[in-house]
Amino acid sequence: MSRSGVAILGVFVVDLAFRASNMPAIGETIAGSGFAMGPGGKGSNQAVAAARAGAGVTFISRIGSDAFGELAIKTWEAEGIRPRVAKTADTPTGAAFIYVHETRGDNAIIVVAGAAGGLCPADVDAAADAIRDSRVFVTQLEQPVDAARRGLELARAAGCITVLNPAPAIKFDSSLFTLCDYVVPNETEAEALTGIAVGDLAGARRAGDALLDKGAGTALITLGERGALFHGRDRSLHVPPFAAGKVIETTGAGDAFVGGFAAALADGADPLAAARFGSATAGISVTRAGTAPSMPRRAEIEALLGE
Repeated sequence: MSRSGVAILGVFVVDLAFRASNMPAIGETIAGSGFAMGPGGKGSNQAVAAARAGAGVTFISRIGSDAFGELAIKTWEAEGIRPRVAKTADTPTGAAFIYVHETRGDNAIIVVAGAAGGLCPADVDAAADAIRDSRVFVTQLEQPVDAARRGLELARAAGCITVLNPAPAIKFDSSLFTLCDYVVPNETEAEALTGIAVGDLAGARRAGDALLDKGAGTALITLGERGALFHGRDRSLHVPPFAAGKVIETTGAGDAFVGGFAAALADGADPLAAARFGSATAGISVTRAGTAPSMPRRAEIEALLGE
């Protein structure tokens, strides 16, 4: 059977981003220096990143019947993403509070999944054909774990490449790792999942070994400004970062990496080359403000890779 493109199960939320010199303490009010509102949610961000990187993308989720849900539909239409999304009148579309340091670009986030927090295996089964027809399946943990598990089960049974971005790093049964060809945590998530500090490449390799021991096919640990570690059973290689300009905001960089990586895999790239493609995608994204709007186009990514 011929498969193509990427199917992504995840959450859409509206990002409410505030720029300031510091986070306020409890009971404190401070003046910020900027505000932006736009589309977000890890799954939806990854779908936008993969679509802009050239992949055909199907996005599976739930939204509310409200203005934020309308923004979701408009976002996917603009990017050519095929939604397989249920609507509910009972629960609003989710939202995220994002604090962004006004000079460093560092961020802290509170996300409420809203309607997508009710995603269940039945929702995933309703989109099973889209998963089976895809070359790559991606999910995260902003929606319930049982929905993520069902998606990974369907994808694995169909012979798709399976990618888990374990974010946020909540507790789950380690048997989930056995369904994953690639597990893609950042440093904080890798430490939370393994108990091993990821302060350098040696620590990342130890955490990678622990993820392989749990059953993951390959651990791909993103390391922020240090790039990423591609850690498999037969090779462990540092994927260098790509400097594309001044860092404006790091929000969404991990989603850019995952989306670019998935798009390259769907295009038939060698996994290590796909990781480099993901790194370049992330490198461009941090030079722009916002989450989904910061995702680069394929031509930009290829140009950076060719430098």
